[in-house]
Amino acid sequence: MLNAELSTPEGTRGNDGDIPDIGTGPTFPPIDSTYGDRAKAEDGAYVQMEDGDDPNKHRDSGYTQSIMSSVMTAEGLADPSGFWIICSIVLIGDMNRGVLFPIMWPLVQELGGNSVWLGYAVGAFSFGRIIASPSLGKWSIEQGYSKTLLTSTTIMLFGCILFAQVYRVGSLWFLLASQIVLGIGSATLGVTRAYVAEITATRQRTTYIAWLTAVQYGGFTVTPIFGALFSYLLEDKRYEVGFFIFDQYSAAAYFMASLCVMALFLLLTGFQARYRTKPAPKGKKSQRRMEQDGVANRVTWCNLSVYNAALLGCMLLNVSTKGSIGSFETMGISFAESHFGLEPAVAGTIVSICGMIGVCSLLSMSFIGRILTDIQMIIGGISVCAVGIITFGSLTSIEDGAENSIVHYIIGIFLIYGIGYPIGHTAVIGLFSKVVGRRPQGTLQGWFASAGSLARILFPIMAGYITQYDDITTVFIVLFVILVISNIFVAISAPTLIALSK
Repeated sequence: MLNAELSTPEGTRGNDGDIPDIGTGPTFPPIDSTYGDRAKAEDGAYVQMEDGDDPNKHRDSGYTQSIMSSVMTAEGLADPSGFWIICSIVLIGDMNRGVLFPIMWPLVQELGGNSVWLGYAVGAFSFGRIIASPSLGKWSIEQGYSKTLLTSTTIMLFGCILFAQVYRVGSLWFLLASQIVLGIGSATLGVTRAYVAEITATRQRTTYIAWLTAVQYGGFTVTPIFGALFSYLLEDKRYEVGFFIFDQYSAAAYFMASLCVMALFLLLTGFQARYRTKPAPKGKKSQRRMEQDGVANRVTWCNLSVYNAALLGCMLLNVSTKGSIGSFETMGISFAESHFGLEPAVAGTIVSICGMIGVCSLLSMSFIGRILTDIQMIIGGISVCAVGIITFGSLTSIEDGAENSIVHYIIGIFLIYGIGYPIGHTAVIGLFSKVVGRRPQGTLQGWFASAGSLARILFPIMAGYITQYDDITTVFIVLFVILVISNIFVAISAPTLIALSK
């Protein structure tokens, strides 16, 4: 564990060839990046962000002018309009998951697939994210946010058009291919979180990350109601308009394509390119920073620095929480059918309503944060999510004569989607960002997002195989055990995580 068996071998402290002090890497910024050469503001303030359309105009001006032209601020958001455009990109990216949620299982069945194919179809989306997230995160540092987001949104538009042709093509492999392209196009969670981290002060970061996560969460939990609506209105119907064919499967994809076009318009007309400034030579460190670096640079029993071990631990927490919700995303509709007799449209509506409650929980994170710490929110959120999951562990299917109440389904989904996952997972994101600190966050946030995408690949496939060859209730027991282990890790590592996130 992070705070167990810490040691500081001779020669490691202060040796630049071993473990560097946090935030003082000599290779930042990259030589070929678009970063300016301005001084960094003092610790605790925003990273200085300036207009990046013409970097040369910043290089000849003085320090005083840079302060006057800076978009930094001690409170609130440094770039409100940019923040809301970023929110729209995040919303559309996860709507590709949410809107298609109610139609995915019927579409897989229509194409001749089973629960295993459903797991691969859901995992394919995350596979696209995992292969693209680190590269997009790095590119956002070297090329800027505008180019990165314009490129990814264009790819997402292409993926929506491909998905609209899946039923016409009639191939499960084509479905997987379209899902991968959609995943690549929406693999900007690391980029968007890095942007928010760089325009917010550390003390307010969890609040604004929570708002961003509320938008993301609403994208894949509230918007299934749109997919359910298309499924209901266009069931067994088909309309041809020139090349375009609208049915219960393609209409949702064309709807998402139109939103991608709107996002491109916002990026081209309203999003101001930014670049991150180069840190100034550091003066004498504060006592708090020296104590924090002293903890971070120690070496654990697994030969990782405490800092790197903390980052890895946060990524594993991301895996466990994202994987749990990913399993429900995969099996939720088929589980509602087999154990509660619910139609896909009804099940999708219940998830959407509970998702709306989850969004409200996320929007209340500022208030919750005054009462609970990030660690307490993580443990509490994961605990509630685990309780909601295990309530389904003892159910039997309708085919076996069970008469399960829809109220049971609603309560379980409410605990998972309305309270547990949104609060617990958002606190994990905020904690990770605080542990990273003032280092460039794009690449690390990209890897963090990739860890979550990896979970959304492995867990759905695992759930599909377990359901196919055993029983879906076994999936819930496995998820419950994983979440309990995650909470034990957080509780044991809490002192170290708190020290690194100050």
